[in-house]
Amino acid sequence: MLGFAKAKWLLILLFNVGLLLIVNPVLSQDLEPRRWTPIPVGVNVIGLTYGRTTGDLFFDPVLDLKDTSVEKDSFGLGYVRGFTLAGKLARFDAIVPWHKARWEGILSGTPASTERTGLSDPKFRLSMTLMGSPASKSKRPNNSTLINTVVGASVAVTVPLGKYNKHRLFNLGKNRYSIRPQAGIVHTRGDWSYELTGSTFFFTDNNDFFNNSKLEQKPIYAVQSHVVRTFKPGLWASLSAGYGWGGEVRINGERKHNERGNFLSAIAVGFPLSKSQGIKLSYVRARTQKDTGGDLDMLAVGWSILF
Repeated sequence: MLGFAKAKWLLILLFNVGLLLIVNPVLSQDLEPRRWTPIPVGVNVIGLTYGRTTGDLFFDPVLDLKDTSVEKDSFGLGYVRGFTLAGKLARFDAIVPWHKARWEGILSGTPASTERTGLSDPKFRLSMTLMGSPASKSKRPNNSTLINTVVGASVAVTVPLGKYNKHRLFNLGKNRYSIRPQAGIVHTRGDWSYELTGSTFFFTDNNDFFNNSKLEQKPIYAVQSHVVRTFKPGLWASLSAGYGWGGEVRINGERKHNERGNFLSAIAVGFPLSKSQGIKLSYVRARTQKDTGGDLDMLAVGWSILF
């Protein structure tokens, strides 16, 4: 059993199970506040999430798809474990998403719609704290402020196990691997934390793309930042922003000139239910800055328990 003091501190760490991954099947990006908060050795976190995503999608004109919209209900099961690796604090994350999605639009001048239900591609991630130590006290006149800086790195792999049919343009799975190295820094000063994270997404080829085609994609580069305010152990709020660019697609070797340019913003609130359980609420707004992409809004709620 966790002691009270340890459990009280861990409540601050409780909401790290990737609630915002639900937007990924459309945008590849995510926004994840408290990403680099260390997980103590031997601690496990299990989380369940639900998200509702709605919005408009914009495709290459060659597909002759217009006025396309999406509605998606998503569930996620996540697991996190803290351990040591090469003498450093490390953590392992596993996330398995499930979606029910409906797309509507005008295809070649005719109204059309389609639905998909099932598993999406799971994601596994290994992270390590490269630099940083427990918060230290810095004396100031009439004030004592906790100050700490943590630098971390990670690599995540998305595995093509989701539902996929090469005869369909819309799928829940991607039928390819995605590998994402990531590095970030978080500076904590009293009740405030400031985070900055950079990522690169690399993609393997999809050799069974729609209409027996081969899809290749260049890397996507992304940066995200967060400002987090802790009010008391387990109760916090964050404002987030991120931008991703690149990712031009080739189909059968032909360039599609459809580089991504996605701006994401989010607000999240976490609060405790008990010494070992917590709830997180979040809203994510995604807007494309290019002719292709998506304008999406997502509301999500997640429950986490540590042991």
